[in-house]
Amino acid sequence: MATVDDKKIIFSMVGVSKIIPQNRKQILKDIYLSFFYGAKIGIIGLNGAGKSTLMKIIAGIEQPTQGEVVWSPGYSVGYLPQDPPLDESKTVKENVMEGVQQAYDALKEYEDINEKFGLEEYYGDPDKMDKLMQRQSEVQDIIDATDAWNMDSKLDRAMAALRCPNGDLPVTHLSGGERNRLQLALALKQEGNVLLLDEPTNDIDVNTLRALEEGLEGFAGCAVVISHDRWFLDRICTHILAFEGNGEVFFFEGSYSDYEINKARRLGNEEIKKGRYRKLMDD
Repeated sequence: MATVDDKKIIFSMVGVSKIIPQNRKQILKDIYLSFFYGAKIGIIGLNGAGKSTLMKIIAGIEQPTQGEVVWSPGYSVGYLPQDPPLDESKTVKENVMEGVQQAYDALKEYEDINEKFGLEEYYGDPDKMDKLMQRQSEVQDIIDATDAWNMDSKLDRAMAALRCPNGDLPVTHLSGGERNRLQLALALKQEGNVLLLDEPTNDIDVNTLRALEEGLEGFAGCAVVISHDRWFLDRICTHILAFEGNGEVFFFEGSYSDYEINKARRLGNEEIKKGRYRKLMDD
């Protein structure tokens, strides 16, 4: 299981609640949580409990009914939903490159800036030169943060580790399993210090699952993963965020197995035996 060495708070949920307007059902209730850089957090709960909604709120795709998500400066999020769409008009490699487009855009702008340094329009105008140097510094920060100089080799390694098909193939030629592996490669190369994965372990083979685990272990930032695979959660997670009913969540530091022991102590073994909470991981 991974460990968290860096205790910098990357983002916090402050009093987050969510009520579904159509039926007035409350699926999130007054959540206060802080997430640390380097943490690997597994979200578990019954289908329909609010797991995907919580993830979308973190990603900024949905807004809470009450409360807010507060980000520390300099952090951003990469989100991969269930069954993410692929661009059917592009190749395998082109689809993967889209997930890190900011890095490639930064490299292109850096080259353009360097060319402008040699133009009289800029070196003959101190104000323009100052602005150009300032922008060069900003672009350099993006390049450093995304490791853009090494992006091509990183993408090739990610695709090879997940046994993705040939990068020149159109995605329309892929089988279901090949599409799954490509989507995972996209997930692991999403831009951002926080990586959100909604059910990434569905319908993948053992080798691809191991590659996903290695990719998450090597991801320096905070990863938040929805999964029903308890063995995967045990191998990856430093924390468990469990939906335990009535829109409330329980945040636990430790593996899924440790969470189950804690749950039995808190709720009583009889509740576990009845299956009321065992269904958390079986649905």
